[in-house]
Amino acid sequence: METEQNKILEALKIAIDIEKEGKECYLQAGQDSGNDVGRKIFGSLAGDEDLHRKKFEEIFNDIQHNKGWPLIDSLSDNSQKLHEIFNEACAATGVNVKAAGMEFDAINTAIQKEKTSYDFYKRQSQNATYDTERIFYEAVAAEERQHELILVDYIEYLTDPVDWFTRVEHHSLDG
Repeated sequence: METEQNKILEALKIAIDIEKEGKECYLQAGQDSGNDVGRKIFGSLAGDEDLHRKKFEEIFNDIQHNKGWPLIDSLSDNSQKLHEIFNEACAATGVNVKAAGMEFDAINTAIQKEKTSYDFYKRQSQNATYDTERIFYEAVAAEERQHELILVDYIEYLTDPVDWFTRVEHHSLDG
């Protein structure tokens, strides 16, 4: 069982590093963003990554001391809050949003990081030893998928804000 514990701890170390990198990526992207939507969404995403990191560190420490996956509170799903922040920021900014080319690069880099994170957490859930471990990794993977989707939405908003508002607000043409 010791090798199983080492395998779990190694995966947690990787997860901690993934979340640290994600936070740094989002903090930098937020600083470089040319608009309030970017600053708010990247700031929120950095906060989510930090919460994930803290939870992974807590689990890591519990496993080191107790030799098994701990019972954990469910991961709070911030995806609804994230969507609200994004939608409110877009509404406040309107259709006159400005974005530099490097902002698109930052978003695309972030999307790739989210995909990589999602894939890692899905693999961990499929290889989990404990049910609570599997459930936790699935929850984190789901949050990473939501992060990816909000970033895709952000690209759509920056590319064509009028179309984005039309799609989100479900306007229809009456004729």
